[in-house]
Amino acid sequence: MSFPTTQTALALTGKRKPLITTTTQVFAPEENEVLINVKWTTSTPLDLHQADGGLLIAAYPRLSHGGGAAGVVVAVGTGDVKGLAVGDAVSTFAWHGGKEANHQEYITVPADLVSKIPQGISLTDAVTVSVNLVTAIHTITKDLELELPWPRPADWTPLHSQDPILIWGASSSVGFYLIQVLKHWGYSNVLAVASGRHREALLALGAKQVFDYTKPGAVEDINNAAPYIPYIVDCIGSVEGTLKPLTKIAKKDTKVAVMLPAILQHASSSEAPEYEMDIAKVLPEAWAEGVVRRGVRTHFYTDNAFFKDKMQSEIVPTLLAQGVVKPNKVRIVEGNTMLERGEKALALLRNQAVSGEKLVWKVSEE
Repeated sequence: MSFPTTQTALALTGKRKPLITTTTQVFAPEENEVLINVKWTTSTPLDLHQADGGLLIAAYPRLSHGGGAAGVVVAVGTGDVKGLAVGDAVSTFAWHGGKEANHQEYITVPADLVSKIPQGISLTDAVTVSVNLVTAIHTITKDLELELPWPRPADWTPLHSQDPILIWGASSSVGFYLIQVLKHWGYSNVLAVASGRHREALLALGAKQVFDYTKPGAVEDINNAAPYIPYIVDCIGSVEGTLKPLTKIAKKDTKVAVMLPAILQHASSSEAPEYEMDIAKVLPEAWAEGVVRRGVRTHFYTDNAFFKDKMQSEIVPTLLAQGVVKPNKVRIVEGNTMLERGEKALALLRNQAVSGEKLVWKVSEE
């Protein structure tokens, strides 16, 4: 299958400045790599953190990328390409930027960061899965230090199967997969915190109880339901919205995993955001003694050699094919051009107009 030498991509030129389109090189795949014609991509909170806050951006211009893409393999390199072939429909979670940046028409990525999409799953559904499913598995195993043996033994029961696990922001994309993964591996005491309108959906996914954070007394209700919660995941990382309430729940030896960055000030149409990447610096005096706080850094999941080899090439597509996890609810962002779609997606995130769904938009104009 042929491919061009250049392509259209979205790029950032500065904090809170409009996106631009630019022309970039299409890189032929080298050893252990594949080239993907991107059909659909996503916009995530990370995209907003980079666009409005310049998070982890050393210099501009910088290609826009948050990690998730789905499309078709158009070329494969030599070496181990994980059985992928030209014409395969695939999804990927790649984050190194440059030739991997997902807001461009073609991306060249290591094959171990690619999942072949199971039959019956659309590109628009598949593109919602990899980033957040990988984040969920990494958070559970690395930050909460709970076991998820792969493949899951049929007769396996986890040591902490009955221990309460609190997920604040359970209707977020990461929360959505955390509940499904924990249920599959036998963790049956998942407490979900979300807006009340998501209650039935979260119970159906596997949550044991759902608490509505918008109602007065939510923290008291959680403490009454589970006086000691050893495991907490904050899927939002908002100092005012989630971390302050969690300081009233976490106790000695509780492990608290927080999606980074911690948000000191949310982005808005009129205000720039403020972030903190060191979770130890956030509300240091407010936590009970002995609470273990960890910032989730999913981009380091490949430090685990087993997950580097198996996570996206095997675990993600298998869980999806078996129906263990369901894709996020999709919200298609429309627009006449890639640039318009990318800007609209950022605006929805900036205005906090996304809940219980994943923003998905078309990349290729063809």
